[in-house]
Amino acid sequence: MPLSFIFETALGFVAISWGERGLTRLVLPQTTRAAAERGLARTGAAAPPIASETELPPEIAALVAAIRRYAQGEQTDFSAVPVDLSGVDDFRRDIYAAARRLEHGHVVTYGELAALAGHPGAARETGAALGSNPVPLVIPCHRIVAAGGRLGGFSAPGGNATKARLLAHERARFPAADPAQASFAF
Repeated sequence: MPLSFIFETALGFVAISWGERGLTRLVLPQTTRAAAERGLARTGAAAPPIASETELPPEIAALVAAIRRYAQGEQTDFSAVPVDLSGVDDFRRDIYAAARRLEHGHVVTYGELAALAGHPGAARETGAALGSNPVPLVIPCHRIVAAGGRLGGFSAPGGNATKARLLAHERARFPAADPAQASFAF
């Protein structure tokens, strides 16, 4: 049976849900506990909450501590966090695995990520896969931008403002803009 926990960080309140196979949902930092709880409910992961941090399983307590370190500005690697991707198709699994290999502050385009995942030419499909990412931060979809260095879309609460805030928080290095792409307005 999945469980959930909401906790405060330097960036706001984060909500997570997990089951036996690993993390199932993560709601990016919200301004209030109630907003984080609503975010978790919107994902369909409104699992019974754990009220006290002392009740957390060790691996989840370690994740909470890592997210707090990230929120404090520490370079944090979430690549070893177990994630339950039950029901996720192979293409999205490939995209998510490639995204998880991106280091803190390293940014690539949707097309570059598609190629890294073994699906060259699938930039649009990559964007769609990232739009349904169940565990942002752990699968760092905020590190993928549109061609020309533009932010592109971001489906998490707060949209591109949240994406820009996370990238600024990481002091992200953007890929060199292709002059041909930079001229497009979309």
